[in-house]
Amino acid sequence: MNSTFSTFLGRRFILSAGLVAVAGLLAGAAGTANSSSPLVLKHDAAAVSRGQLERASYSDIVKRVAPSVVKITSEIKAKRVRMNGADNPAFNDPMFRQFFGGRMPEMESPAQSGLGSGVIISSDGYIVTNNHLVDGADQLKVTLDDGRELIAKVIGRDPLTDIAVVKVDAKDLPAVTFADTNKIEVGDRVLAIGNPFGIGETVTSGIVSAKGRRVGILSDVKGFENFIQTDAAINPGNSGGALIDIDGRVIGINTAILSRSGGFQGVGLAVPANLVTQVADGLAKNGKVVRGFLGVSVQDISPALADSFGLKNRAGALVAEVTPDSPAAKAGLKEGDVITSFNGETVADANRLTLEVTAVAPGTKVNLDVLRDGKSEKLAATTGERPARFAGGRSVESASPGDDEGVLNGVAVEDLTPEARREMNLPSRLKGAVVSQVAPDSASARAGVSAGDVILEINRQRVTSAEEAIDLSAKAEGKKTLLKLWSHGSTIFVVVDETASAKDNS
Repeated sequence: MNSTFSTFLGRRFILSAGLVAVAGLLAGAAGTANSSSPLVLKHDAAAVSRGQLERASYSDIVKRVAPSVVKITSEIKAKRVRMNGADNPAFNDPMFRQFFGGRMPEMESPAQSGLGSGVIISSDGYIVTNNHLVDGADQLKVTLDDGRELIAKVIGRDPLTDIAVVKVDAKDLPAVTFADTNKIEVGDRVLAIGNPFGIGETVTSGIVSAKGRRVGILSDVKGFENFIQTDAAINPGNSGGALIDIDGRVIGINTAILSRSGGFQGVGLAVPANLVTQVADGLAKNGKVVRGFLGVSVQDISPALADSFGLKNRAGALVAEVTPDSPAAKAGLKEGDVITSFNGETVADANRLTLEVTAVAPGTKVNLDVLRDGKSEKLAATTGERPARFAGGRSVESASPGDDEGVLNGVAVEDLTPEARREMNLPSRLKGAVVSQVAPDSASARAGVSAGDVILEINRQRVTSAEEAIDLSAKAEGKKTLLKLWSHGSTIFVVVDETASAKDNS
């Protein structure tokens, strides 16, 4: 349960457990294996009762749901850990090491405690909460609504969604009912129930402020983000608690707040119930989440990319890379294809496609509608199992608002030498030219090109050396150039537009 602090455009994302973790997630939903699940979850897929919207009090709903929300206290014991060079560069000094007899010094990390919330999802003791609350904990204590304190064991954790399932040894517990979050609407009234600041169970009210939020708080683990945003007050300690509709059904698990001050400022984030139930089911079955896998790296389509690929609109997900021997490769998907439909469902953007793919169990046959060179094609693929540390195939947003900009003016490139490949930990299959410098005020910089990127293609022509990159850039016709890059572990397309000013892209 490491507490980390970072900022995002001057704002703080606060994972709202007791010793607050501030992080700087969700495309995916969890597929499930074929084995039977120990969970029998209650679902109610009906739309919210609109007649309930005008009720003056929610006391009956709170009385029914509050007993299902628990307090979770996590404890980390004091530990002695050996220091290393990452803790302090001075520790790498040979004289320093000699002073300690060649052994690195040890230090004692103090005991820590955290406080958060959880939601009972089955009467036999399964409880869903946030991964950041239980991660690294030596002991978890659950306090029930009736005052009982029980020791919980971790059944499984999923850092990619910040969801975890724990279990207590108890029977006949009050389990919640989940709503179908595909049917919630922005403006719907909601209640948040949890244990903020450890003061005791608290209920706050608000509305659904937005759906499908992606804010980058799980970017370190390449996590999946599809948050419900709410203005119901969520504070440290609410993490893992319930966000419910006015019928008393859970629509999300409260996870984080966006705040400049560290306190509530009206922007709370919850993992949607449909994703929570899929992840919880996988964790209860297998102790891990089994996700579907196609093997493509996809990105959203900017106006400039739509123009470059001759697309009539920006709907769909642009295929930037196809993993060799993957289900996508075997199905015939190619780089530059635009996936417009997945199993009959329209693909709005890259994030939506990733959500749909990872929600499908491995071994499932899926149908794809694809635009290729302006023509529609239908393909069929059989999903595989997503590798645990797969970095490709994730949705990639444009690096900046100016991903529709200019070419190699202001860009210095070098050959991709074996030394550079080792230093940058690049795949052996990668060929191209390494970007060594980018002028800050150049069109390439505004497009999102940065030092360390590898130029793979220029205007759909492969690049194998720095000289080739320069030649292709010189031959490029027009003021807009399409670049294919290897950037931060993924393949993406960007358009460099020399006619776009910095003001246009601010």
